[in-house]
Amino acid sequence: MKKFFLSLLLCNTLLVVNAQDIDIKGKIIDDLGEPLSGANVIIKGTSKGAISNFDGEFSIIAPPTGILLFSSLGFASKEIKINNRTYISVQLDASAQQLAGMVVVGSRGQARTKLETASPVDVISIATQSINMPQLGLAEMLVASAPSFSAFKSQGGDLSSSVDPPTLRGLAPNQMLVLINGKRRHTSALLAASQTGSPANAVDMSFIAPESIDRVEILRDGASAQYGSDAIAGVMNVVLKKGTNKFSGSLTMGGYPNKAPDLSDTDVSEESQALLSDTEADGLNYQLSTNYGIGFENGGYLNLTGTYRQAEKTIRPNISDATPYGEAYLNNQRTDTQGNIIITNPELIAAQASGNTALASDLTTDAGLMAARGLTSKDFSTYAGSAGSKLGVISYNMALPISGETEFYSFGDFGYKYTDAFSCFFRRPAQADRANFDLYPNGFRPQIETTQTNIGFTSGIEGKLGDFDFDFSNTYGRNKMTYDMFNTFNASLQSASPTAMNLGTHSFYQNTMNFDISRYYDDILSGFNIAIGTELRVENYKILAGQAESYEAGDAGIYTATEDNEALIGPDGFPLEDLNSEPIVDVNGDPVILEYAGVSQSFNKVYSPNCQCFRGFAPGNESDAYRSVTAAYLDMELDVTKKWFVSTAFRTENYSDFGGVFTGKFATRYSIFDNFAIRGSFSSGFRAPSLQELNYSHTYTFFVGLDPFDGTLYPNTSTAAKALGIPKLTEEKSTNLSIGFTTKLFNKLELTVDAYAIDIKDRIFETSEFDASDAPVLEPIIGSGLAAFRINGGDVKTKGIEIVANYNDRIGDGMLGLMVSGVFRENTFENSNVPDLNTILSDADVEGKYVNRSSIGQFETGTPNTTLIGSATYSLGKWSSMLRGSFFGEVTTLDNTLNDAGLYDDQTFSSEFITDIGITYKATEHISLTVGGNNIFNNYPDILIAANRGFYLYSNYQQGSNGSYYFGRLSFSF
Repeated sequence: MKKFFLSLLLCNTLLVVNAQDIDIKGKIIDDLGEPLSGANVIIKGTSKGAISNFDGEFSIIAPPTGILLFSSLGFASKEIKINNRTYISVQLDASAQQLAGMVVVGSRGQARTKLETASPVDVISIATQSINMPQLGLAEMLVASAPSFSAFKSQGGDLSSSVDPPTLRGLAPNQMLVLINGKRRHTSALLAASQTGSPANAVDMSFIAPESIDRVEILRDGASAQYGSDAIAGVMNVVLKKGTNKFSGSLTMGGYPNKAPDLSDTDVSEESQALLSDTEADGLNYQLSTNYGIGFENGGYLNLTGTYRQAEKTIRPNISDATPYGEAYLNNQRTDTQGNIIITNPELIAAQASGNTALASDLTTDAGLMAARGLTSKDFSTYAGSAGSKLGVISYNMALPISGETEFYSFGDFGYKYTDAFSCFFRRPAQADRANFDLYPNGFRPQIETTQTNIGFTSGIEGKLGDFDFDFSNTYGRNKMTYDMFNTFNASLQSASPTAMNLGTHSFYQNTMNFDISRYYDDILSGFNIAIGTELRVENYKILAGQAESYEAGDAGIYTATEDNEALIGPDGFPLEDLNSEPIVDVNGDPVILEYAGVSQSFNKVYSPNCQCFRGFAPGNESDAYRSVTAAYLDMELDVTKKWFVSTAFRTENYSDFGGVFTGKFATRYSIFDNFAIRGSFSSGFRAPSLQELNYSHTYTFFVGLDPFDGTLYPNTSTAAKALGIPKLTEEKSTNLSIGFTTKLFNKLELTVDAYAIDIKDRIFETSEFDASDAPVLEPIIGSGLAAFRINGGDVKTKGIEIVANYNDRIGDGMLGLMVSGVFRENTFENSNVPDLNTILSDADVEGKYVNRSSIGQFETGTPNTTLIGSATYSLGKWSSMLRGSFFGEVTTLDNTLNDAGLYDDQTFSSEFITDIGITYKATEHISLTVGGNNIFNNYPDILIAANRGFYLYSNYQQGSNGSYYFGRLSFSF
């Protein structure tokens, strides 16, 4: 198949030039005579087009008798006949009526503006807005532009720093479908923690370079019947740029001043406050992006984009009051497996030898030894913050005419990303089961790193079959992620352990083949479009084990008898000691006897096995799972009159591992007045569990306070799941109701208001940990370990109101744009779906473990239920500017464990407001300079209460805890 498409691409590159087409150049200006950049130029009746550069100039290959369509956001469109001209100058007049661009997503019929669609659609022009934005990645740009969209940026938490999962309407990342030019985008191989209640696989949007994008369309409506599984919350379609015959790009550099907030009114100690305020700038980053478009003489185009981004880590520590060293360490009381003394405090011995009793006394305290070694409590703290990263992406978008009505198209990208994150608790020397003086005399902070390669490739042919339009395409996507750790070790191997380890590799690939055919009838009422199509999708998910030291249990703590009836006595004549420096004796207080030489053993030191912080994936975790999905759909759209539009869609899908599912959708829009219309929709949907959810398993370390515990997340097909009675995962089912209105006021203000309600049955969650005391049937399987599972935990509901208002007008000699948008949402966990489990727990306790309070709270109130964004843009001559304010409502987290007072340590975090700014000056015809910042007033979220302050100091579910960020950007176009 690959050879076929490569051959087809080569053949079309060598097509004979169509003698009828001519090379047309020109310039687009506004009604004040200023160049208009980012304007669209389309050959009428085709999808071929170009975009004007900074100077308003464009170039396009078109038939001499054709018609060019000129459009730009905020300006009235124009049609101009070519009439054999090779240079065309165009002036576009400002018009608020043209602020809504043409929308592709959500319809397979005639293109409509976002005010004419039956379902709410956000259109974000990345090509024109990005120049003034402080955000570098696509996900961050959309968070700043669309309040219903979110992308949680983890500031710690193992692998979660590798992908920022995008979400829509407060639902799970894998309940939103992402398209590129209308084609399904593959997800990451990673099953990552999300902010909505359970881990999920998600599209890694960092591999979609903003420089390659014209606009992003976000359909805020259930669309499973139109596009298939994963579209419960909605659909995001990324529309790529087409050729411009220009070289453009930008170089951006920025960083965080890292000025700590005032903590004087908190319970953080004065000593810790002083250490936290001793900061320096961090997170320094830069990004170089370039874009070059080529127009072919036969009417085709090739648009190429390259992006490289490098960012240092940000460090936002949480200083713990836990003892760094502990009494045994301070007083040289540790012994090895044979009972030999381990000198852990040589400074104390030197002070004693010199007779300095005062210094010796001081060195037996944590503070004294830290001071002697030039350390502070901050050196033993947990580091949260954004991961360091290196990202490179190369992408393209192209089309080549085959005949007058048929075209070959292709687009794709290749990306590489390296991520280095502080995502682990500091391992203190006082934690004897995880310590080694030879390797880490002062403890260690394990660090996790991931290396990803990502590829997406689509090719297809579209054109005419008689009176029908057709589109045949194939999309291949693959994400491969390798996990490594450094500054770590396997304590059960002690000094023989490596300090850097490979933890394993995950990969996910998806191949989707589509054939779509449609026809528009302009003589049926006011217009009727019918579309049918089929889809075949094949998926594969793999887990490969890491190196043995990352998951095995060594024998460093085991003592084997060297003679028969050997008493466990050390060189000092006393019984050997365990990790707590307690003697190993029998019930009578006598040393333990080992009967047989070379056979009898004693576990003297129960050192923690596996790679510290994150256990490597073992052979038992390996997976190589496939499935196929076949689908067919019918989509019909009818303009009953010029004021009334209705559409229906039906889809059937069959999963090789889940069987068949049928979904449907109905949507309508009616214009009551010329400038006022109501719209609404009702749809059913589903989402089959992903291969990652079905097959991921891992043993992990988690902490309750500062105490570590080891548990395993088992797949539902495991022996542990069957013994406990955990059922297999089934699909999530949904219904989606939406109703709203659109209007234009004063011919300058556009307003859309949409209310929605989404009910989801059998939503996937993760259970709490079960142990053998909860379920004795697990004891032969998990021993003293803990077991958790993914389950269809319960039914959930989300409802809300979304408001978007745009106002654009000429103010003086410049253009002013105002935008206010917001979402007011309520998420509700309706009920648990608890099966009969083989436990000895009460029904209430089982329900609490099946879907725990923390997961419920995370879904209901763990993200802001109110988000507001207001922005103002103004352009005048060579200057343009952007000012944006973002409001994040309250967030409440729920705890799972009762404290000593019999209460839960729940916490509500106050609402937050941040301000972004960007100011651009066009220095020359080809160069523009931009300065600005994000969260420019350095607003930090609330700190966590002491009981919840294990890893983070600050809340992490609103604007994050990086503080202010400032940047400079050089943009160019030649």
